[in-house]
Amino acid sequence: MTARNFPADTIGRQLAAIFAAWGMPEAIARPTVEVMVETDLSGIDSHGIAMMPLYAEQRAEGRWVAAPEIRIVRETAVTGLIDGGHGLGHAPSVRAIGMAIEKAKASGLAAIGVRNSNHYGAAGIYALRAAERGLIGVATTNVWKASVVPTRSRKAMFGTNPIAFAAPAGRNPPFVLDMATSTVAIGKLTVAKLNQKPIPEGWAVDDTGRPTIDPVTALKHRLLSPLGGIPGMSSHKGYGLAAMVEILSAMLPGAFYAPTRERHHPGTRHYNVGHFFLAIDPGAFRDPAEFCAEIDDMIDALHGAVPVDKGLPVLVPGDPEHTARALRQASGVPIPASLLAQIKEIARAAGAPFLLE
Repeated sequence: MTARNFPADTIGRQLAAIFAAWGMPEAIARPTVEVMVETDLSGIDSHGIAMMPLYAEQRAEGRWVAAPEIRIVRETAVTGLIDGGHGLGHAPSVRAIGMAIEKAKASGLAAIGVRNSNHYGAAGIYALRAAERGLIGVATTNVWKASVVPTRSRKAMFGTNPIAFAAPAGRNPPFVLDMATSTVAIGKLTVAKLNQKPIPEGWAVDDTGRPTIDPVTALKHRLLSPLGGIPGMSSHKGYGLAAMVEILSAMLPGAFYAPTRERHHPGTRHYNVGHFFLAIDPGAFRDPAEFCAEIDDMIDALHGAVPVDKGLPVLVPGDPEHTARALRQASGVPIPASLLAQIKEIARAAGAPFLLE
């Protein structure tokens, strides 16, 4: 299916117009739009403007509020707990990573949790913000609906539960690892559906437990394999990482664990998604310039590794996103025709102008 390219600022204005029509205050909308646009510029098409149909659906169901009260619940010199007020997750998460950065600069490291939140976009965007300030950044989140089947289980018990880790470099762009603890992120199924393309075998299973290559079927049942795919390929490692993310993102700040939400909180409309952020100042351990120089040496060595295929050089985590950003800043962000049609209808229903003509 064809796609059209749009400048990042046009996409930002479209998002801002819809959020304003939904009653979202500018102070909440601004960081939300910033994160979503940064996500699309980075080539993470599943977590930017492509999330708007789901956000619209969940808003209509009363799952999140447009004008949340975001507040600090607990705070020490090196920790903090933020209540997201049941709004989207971007604004409280921007505040949380900002708090983690400032505390880490003062004390060497800091950890911030967020509760009563929702989907926050791409985890790597937040970790990268720390790296851009010369710090190591970590970001994790649990999700509102289980979609990953643990090893030996026939029932989904975790979300895709991403982990992001970013570290500053010197002459190179930052090292940025952003990975789901499932074999793939659920958003990649959405992108495949929007573009009417099959998914690789092994990404997901149907309701009988058999692999499927149909993204529509995969999205319907939302049964993804943990990282590793099958027990023989160490799927227990992905399963364990998903549980670790759940502990940091849900149990630590006091968010909900999706499989037990209805049992403990019957009839609740709000998902209470949780996030976790960690910032570490390399300067608390050694000279920051030396640290960055050694990150550069590692990145250069990895780029210099002899590839199996000369046409496919060895990449470093973050390379695809850095490349996509440069390309998309010059040529625009591609949006599939099917998504454009959905955004147009969302804008119409909200009474907002449609700017992606």
